[in-house]
Amino acid sequence: MVTQQIARLQAEVQNLRAQQQMRPSVTKDMSLVSLVPQWTGTDKGAPLNQFFKATEIAALIGYWSEADMVQLAILRLSNSARAFYNRMRELHDRNRTWANFKAIFQKRFRDVKTDQYHFTQLQTARQGKDETPQEFADRCRNLAQRSAAG
Repeated sequence: MVTQQIARLQAEVQNLRAQQQMRPSVTKDMSLVSLVPQWTGTDKGAPLNQFFKATEIAALIGYWSEADMVQLAILRLSNSARAFYNRMRELHDRNRTWANFKAIFQKRFRDVKTDQYHFTQLQTARQGKDETPQEFADRCRNLAQRSAAG
């Protein structure tokens, strides 16, 4: 009787292990798409490195694949960034990697202003008349990131 129970329990454990292996261990969370801002390719929006960083962080949290990151980034492009993507045939290659995708955009949309320029802007920054303290702090943080991005 005990032997039969042990055999039954062992069979049940094997069955549970088989079920666990068939089930994906993690589920992708695509609801995190909203964490990735739209990127226009202009100086007025967030810098390109912040766009890529937001995509990578959302991908890490949401268990996205590299292909998911590329597709999501494409969906979040607008204005001149979207036009650039549409023109570049190599960006449409299904075998492109995230690193390759980023490299192509970084080559085209690199910041032409030097780190020293941004550092000087940060040193001389003054709060604007219609700028809230939070907006001023955000602008200073952005300048600090750009001056250290080199």
